[in-house]
Amino acid sequence: MDFKDVVNKRREITSFLDREISSEVMEEIVNQAILSPTGNNLPSREFIVVKKRETLDQLSNTTPYVKWLQEAQSAIIITGNPNVSKYWLQDASIASSFIWLAAVNEGVGCAFGAIFNITDEIESEQREQFVRTVLNIPQDRKVVAILGLGYQKEEPNKKEIHPKETIVHYDTF
Repeated sequence: MDFKDVVNKRREITSFLDREISSEVMEEIVNQAILSPTGNNLPSREFIVVKKRETLDQLSNTTPYVKWLQEAQSAIIITGNPNVSKYWLQDASIASSFIWLAAVNEGVGCAFGAIFNITDEIESEQREQFVRTVLNIPQDRKVVAILGLGYQKEEPNKKEIHPKETIVHYDTF
């Protein structure tokens, strides 16, 4: 698919078909995640691929906003390692974009579940600890997000685009 088509087709998909994602497609998505850039090329983000139905169902209880994991066929959890790079959050965020666009390119829907919350340390710690416990993630990693993957059940609504002149500035703000 042409890159412009991938970007234009990207939507958050939260309703999935009961259709398995092949290992080949999942590996292609993971391979694209690995290619995402990091500050100073340091390995500050890591990925956990989850395919087991029981684990996806458990993770759907992380926060009320990721119930769609009960329908997702797979998930990729993105962790950041502050001990490796001060840019761990940016690196993990860029990787999530690569995963999302790679999924669209493969014809797979994607939903984003924020786990790390920079403005609410208590909520963030509760969410992160829940995911850490389910997936046995070391305490020195920050759990940034869960991306749920699956084939979309229905066509998403048309994307509302904000007028360009309200969000793009040239030369000065």
